[in-house]
Amino acid sequence: MHSLVTLAGMAGTVPASLRLADDAPSAPTGQLVLAAVIGIAVIVALIVWAKMHPFLALVIGSGVLALVAGTGLVQAFDAFSKGLGSTVGGVGVLIALGAIIGKLLIDSGGADQIVDTILARTPAQRVPWALAFIAFIIGIPLFFEVGVVLLIPVVMLVARRARLSPVLVGIPALAGLSALHGLVPPHPGPLLAISALGADLGLTLGLGLLVAIPTVILAGPVLAKILVRWVHLDPPTTVLGIEETSAEEGRRRPSFAVSIGVVLLPVALMLVRAVVDIRHLEETPAGSVFQFLGTPLVALLATSLVALFAFGSAVGRTRAQLSDLVGSSFVPIAGILLIVGAGGGFKETLVASGVGQVIADGITSAHLNPLLAGWLVAVLIRVATGSATVATITAAGIMAPIAAGLDPTHAALMVLVIGAGSVFLSHVNDAGFWLVKEYFGMTVGQTFKTWSLMETVLSVVAGGVVMLLGLVV
Repeated sequence: MHSLVTLAGMAGTVPASLRLADDAPSAPTGQLVLAAVIGIAVIVALIVWAKMHPFLALVIGSGVLALVAGTGLVQAFDAFSKGLGSTVGGVGVLIALGAIIGKLLIDSGGADQIVDTILARTPAQRVPWALAFIAFIIGIPLFFEVGVVLLIPVVMLVARRARLSPVLVGIPALAGLSALHGLVPPHPGPLLAISALGADLGLTLGLGLLVAIPTVILAGPVLAKILVRWVHLDPPTTVLGIEETSAEEGRRRPSFAVSIGVVLLPVALMLVRAVVDIRHLEETPAGSVFQFLGTPLVALLATSLVALFAFGSAVGRTRAQLSDLVGSSFVPIAGILLIVGAGGGFKETLVASGVGQVIADGITSAHLNPLLAGWLVAVLIRVATGSATVATITAAGIMAPIAAGLDPTHAALMVLVIGAGSVFLSHVNDAGFWLVKEYFGMTVGQTFKTWSLMETVLSVVAGGVVMLLGLVV
């Protein structure tokens, strides 16, 4: 448990009435629970009703929580600032490196190469499965929104050529992207939960991929066959965005092997490190090398450098063009980094104030399965705020005291079950809901029957698989 951070330089000038002494008794349990309720309620109200940006909502909610918990006025944002700095300094760098890899993959045509190669070798009846697989692979390095923008034109093109409903081919693709977004690093949610819960990244990555496979199958191709009977959409006659995505069709593209190799490189490096740690080979010369290369920062940095060559110099990009591409990759993630940082600050406020420990003690005394509790907390916050990232951050902060007593495997499962809960029931307060609605040209009711239901099934299946793993490992 972290103690509340104080500003040493200001300690002598702050009135005693405004300072929280290190040896001061903690606030009563009822006050801490009330602080958590009010803090989260403020965040929900600001995001849902005031339409405030989540960054500002998290900053204000953190301050309110700290004050209600009994923190002095001057120290109200100390824990928040500490959490924001450590989160951006750790997770933020990984997100930035992932954005570089994703930008180079898309701009070079590497993503198109993966899609074209797989679809060219797929029979018509297997197209939904192929799109789920494509989304699964491409979804590893790409943020959800980027993956949607990239794959929806492909979905529409396939639906038009094969004369299929966009629901039949689109739901598997969306399931693949959403599952990877919620369960697998280097996506922001899983990275934040790993940091907050002290889980091992390589182990979480391996288990996340294991959980994602049955989840994508059931919430994707299998569910799509049912949904297409409920929602009738004619095959599209035009393909939104095809002109833009094929504008540089004449440029030399990286091969399928190179494209898929770069995508899987950081995954392979981090999984190898996990194997080294599990088998206690870190003292061997080869083990120490792989442990270094499998460090998340090193793995993504190395992959970024490889991508600069494979998706840049090797396909005719100049150094100036590559520099511009790298710079442009940071623009879309600016908002994500702010939300992630503020979320880390909110988590630290939960921990430092003692609120997380009180809630954890309550869950323990209620004899509620920790994994089920983590999933339920994430579900409630997701439904209320519409943000998977906010749900993951808040749930991770609440469950952190419980995770401290878990072994590495169950700490990784806690990360995954929170990620599963964070994608539950996307509805009108989620930007993803409207993004899917507009791209597919559906009504609000049709979007609920397809996208919202798919997200719910995905969350329940992933949570169930995680809990089953918790019984056997």
